[in-house]
Amino acid sequence: MCLAGCATAPETPTRPATEAVATQPAAPVTEAAPAPAAPPAPVVQVPENKEPARPWGDEVLYFVVVDRFADGDPTNNEPGDVKAPGTFHGGDLKGLTAKLEELSSLGVTALWVTPLLKQIPGFVTGSGFPDWGYHGYWADDFHALDPRFGTEADFKALVDAAHARGIRVLLDVVYNHPGYNSRYLKDHPDWLRSEDQGTCGQDDLTSCVAGLPDFKTEVPEVAKYLLDAQLDWAKRSGVDGFRLDTVKHVSHDFWKEHRRRTRAEVSPDFFLLGEVWGGDVQVLEPYFTPDEMDAGFDFAFQGNTLGFLQGRGRTVAFDRYLQSRAKVTPGHHLAHFLSSHDVDGALHQLQGNVTLFRLAATLQLTTSGIPVIYYGEEVGRAGGDWPRNRSDMPWGRQAVKPGAGKKRDEALREYYKRLISIRRAHPALSRGTHEPLSTEGDVYVFQRKDAGSGDTVVVAVNRGKTKGAASVPWPEGWTGVAEVEDLLNGGRTKAGATLELALPPQSARILGRVK
Repeated sequence: MCLAGCATAPETPTRPATEAVATQPAAPVTEAAPAPAAPPAPVVQVPENKEPARPWGDEVLYFVVVDRFADGDPTNNEPGDVKAPGTFHGGDLKGLTAKLEELSSLGVTALWVTPLLKQIPGFVTGSGFPDWGYHGYWADDFHALDPRFGTEADFKALVDAAHARGIRVLLDVVYNHPGYNSRYLKDHPDWLRSEDQGTCGQDDLTSCVAGLPDFKTEVPEVAKYLLDAQLDWAKRSGVDGFRLDTVKHVSHDFWKEHRRRTRAEVSPDFFLLGEVWGGDVQVLEPYFTPDEMDAGFDFAFQGNTLGFLQGRGRTVAFDRYLQSRAKVTPGHHLAHFLSSHDVDGALHQLQGNVTLFRLAATLQLTTSGIPVIYYGEEVGRAGGDWPRNRSDMPWGRQAVKPGAGKKRDEALREYYKRLISIRRAHPALSRGTHEPLSTEGDVYVFQRKDAGSGDTVVVAVNRGKTKGAASVPWPEGWTGVAEVEDLLNGGRTKAGATLELALPPQSARILGRVK
C-alpha cells in the first residue's frame, strides 16, 4: 500500500490469505456457549417516503460483520467457543436491527452488511485453527440465507427499520466463488475451477483466490444462475445496492450485464460499490468508464493517511495524493476506509495512539469520497491484524453479546459524532473541490469549496508533537463574512486579510461560516 508522498497508483497487492486453503470440513465444535439475552427490539416510525433523497456522494457508510456485532436471537447460535477467532459468535440480523439506534445516533446514513447466504456447514483448518464461514464469504447455497444470521423476514425487517431511520442498506455479494468444498463442486462440477481438479488458472479471472473454488462466470449458464439468485435477494429485501466482492476476478462482460440487469430489474438507481483489490483512481477507471459500477474502494487512502500522520513523507506529497483523488471518473465515487476486515486496523497500526487516530478520522471525514467506518473503530476497537481485525463489537456496560463487557471509548465516539455532524451540515466536505492553502512543515491546511451551495470550509491539521501555526489568505468563499467558527472545537475568528491558525500538538481545526 502506498505511503504518504506517493501520488501515483500503488503496486496492486495480492489479496491477503484470510481465507486460507482448506482441508476437509470437520464437524462443528459441540461445546455449548451460554445463551445470550436478546437486546430489546427498537420502536420505529416508518415515514411515508422511506427512500433517502441524498446523493450517494454525501453518504457516511458503516460496515458491519454481522456475526460480530449483536446477538438478537440466541436460538439460532452455532454451539461452540465464542471466544475462538474462527467460530460463529452469535451476531445476527435481529441483533443488528435492535441496535440500529447505535448507528443513527452516530450520524451514519448507509449500512453495509457482510454476505448473508447459507454458508458451508463445517469448518476448515488451513488457517491453523478451526475456521467457519461466520463472515459470509463461503456460500453453500445461493438461494437460502444462513439460519445463524436469521430468516428472510429478519432481513426484510432490518432493511425496513434502516429505511425508517433514513439509512440505506448495501448487501455484500460474491459472484467469484462459493465456499470451500461447497456442494456446488458435487452438484455442478463443470461450473467451477478448483484445486482438487487441477483446473485453477494463473490469471485474475481463472485463479482460485485463496484456494476457493472459482465459478466460471464466463459461462452463460453459470452467470445467469448467480445473477438470478442475487438479484432475487435484492428485489425481495429492498436493499439499496450491492457491495461487490472480488471484482477483478470476474470479467468486464459479466459486470456490464450485471449493471444492465440491476437497473432493469431492481431499480435504475441501484447502487454498486466494487472491491477491486488495490484499487485507486487509476485502477478503478476501467470499471468506471464503461459504467460497470458507481463506486470503488480507494485502498491507497489508509496507507497515505497513516503515513502522513506518522511523519513519513512531506506534507505537500500527501496533499498531492488527496488532489489526485479528484481525477475520479465523473459521476463515480471513491470509498475510503481506515480499517476493514481484510487489512490491519488503523488504530492498531498507530500502536493505539488515539490522538493520531482522531486526526486520521478527521481527514477521512473532511475529504472527498464516501467515508467507510468499520464497525467499532469509532469506540476504539483496535482490531489488529487478521483475525483480530474481526473481533466483537465492544458494548461496554450494555448487555449485548458477544461483545458485552468489552471496553469502549465513548469520548472517541462523541468525536466521531461531531465530525459526522459537521460533514453532513457542510456540503463542501462531501461535494467540494480541494485546494491546498499551506503544505509546509507539519501543519497542513486545505480548503473545501462547493460552488453549488456556496459553502466553504477550511481544515487544518498539525501532525507535529509541538505547537504549530499557519497564516493563509482569507478564503474568497468567506468574502463579506464577519467571522467564522471552529466547527470542531468551538470559538470564533474575526475576518481579516489573512486567516491566522494556531494549533496545539497533534490537533485539528475545521472552520466554517457561523450559522
